[in-house]
Amino acid sequence: MRELKVAVLGAGTVGSQVVRLLTENADDFAQRAGARLKICGIAVRDVNKPRGSAVDPALLTADAEAIIDDADIVIELMGGIEPARTYILRAMAGGASVVTGNKALLAEHGPEIYEAAAAANVDLYYEAAVGGAMPVVYGLRESLAGDNVRSILGIVNGTTNYILDEMAEKGLDYETALRSAQELGYAEADPTADVDGFDAAAKCAILASLAFHTRVHINDVHTHGIRQVTAADIAAAREAGYVLKLVASAKHRSEGIELYVGPSLVPTHHPLSTVHGAYNAVVIEGEASDRLMFYGPGAGGNPTATAVLSDVVAAANKKVYGGHAPRELIYGDVNILPASRARSRFQIRMVVPDEVGVLCAVTGVFARNNVSISAVVQERHGSSSAEASALTVTTHEAAQGDVEKTIKELSKGIEVPIDGSQRVVSEAQAATLPVRIENFIRVEEA
Repeated sequence: MRELKVAVLGAGTVGSQVVRLLTENADDFAQRAGARLKICGIAVRDVNKPRGSAVDPALLTADAEAIIDDADIVIELMGGIEPARTYILRAMAGGASVVTGNKALLAEHGPEIYEAAAAANVDLYYEAAVGGAMPVVYGLRESLAGDNVRSILGIVNGTTNYILDEMAEKGLDYETALRSAQELGYAEADPTADVDGFDAAAKCAILASLAFHTRVHINDVHTHGIRQVTAADIAAAREAGYVLKLVASAKHRSEGIELYVGPSLVPTHHPLSTVHGAYNAVVIEGEASDRLMFYGPGAGGNPTATAVLSDVVAAANKKVYGGHAPRELIYGDVNILPASRARSRFQIRMVVPDEVGVLCAVTGVFARNNVSISAVVQERHGSSSAEASALTVTTHEAAQGDVEKTIKELSKGIEVPIDGSQRVVSEAQAATLPVRIENFIRVEEA
């Protein structure tokens, strides 16, 4: 049986499991791939660092270039932009197929890497870049090649889903839930990429590129994180019949593509509302296929390693029997809508003085900015002697830019008539009362 040399770049949580499975199940993988897969080296920064029994110390090397140049297939699991980008381009130029789980690199430099693969006539696989063990990349690249995808909604970051789930189920505040995620290994010591939405935005860019056959950069995705989410937001969501999730959204509208990552209210009847803990899920709407859902563990050594190894088998199979992985399919530039033109329903929470005319003035601000109101819930705010109301306003579908203008105007205060009438004729007859915006959150109804 033919032998193919495999170079592994990185021996962390995922890399070590890839090595273990390739070694323990060598005979099975040989049958599936049509060739024996021999690890020719494992590139790491520190060859003296303990790696556990799964990794043969004799395979460790700090000379990544040497094993890249000797390999038929290169598995890149280092993460980050450099030196991963340089190593991948070197591997392709040398004729090796590449398997990577590097979503940040693909979202930032995808076009360059796709073009390098095409120029060198080699394959690029990246199932592990989105959703761990979920075969969502394969689904979009191959299974849905005969359909037109209209929208993608996904929970694609297990760390933030775990944090929000703990806040909702146990009543924890954000900081306590984050510490719990770090203690369990779901969150890094520096959780910025996860909690600020950048990890999800990179995945959203990859999925949108595949679904809509255009090049989407991570900077095209309007991104918000979860640092500002409070227990009050969770409670308001529950009262209104929603669950608060960090959602990656990509929608193909008549005027262009709308891309968003941020805290969103998901109806309790929607499939994404039932995704708990560190699990991921992606719901795809196609013209012909209707609604499809992918669900599973979105991270972790073993689940992600299975996605990597499925790509390795596919790459090896093509090396042995011929053919290529699906190439990048680009129809041309598609208009990517700015955040201001994104349309959705929104929920805005604010604190206002409990006085006559306030509600009328607030709704007037929404009307002036072309934002239609669906529902208003008014409750007593706090327990202090000062009279104040908490208003939760849910809108009909509106442009985000109009909602932001509404919030900006409200933040300056509202004018109410001193005499209790419904009209403000002049400044002398009005009082300007403060409005404190607590939060505004997108509502996903799809």
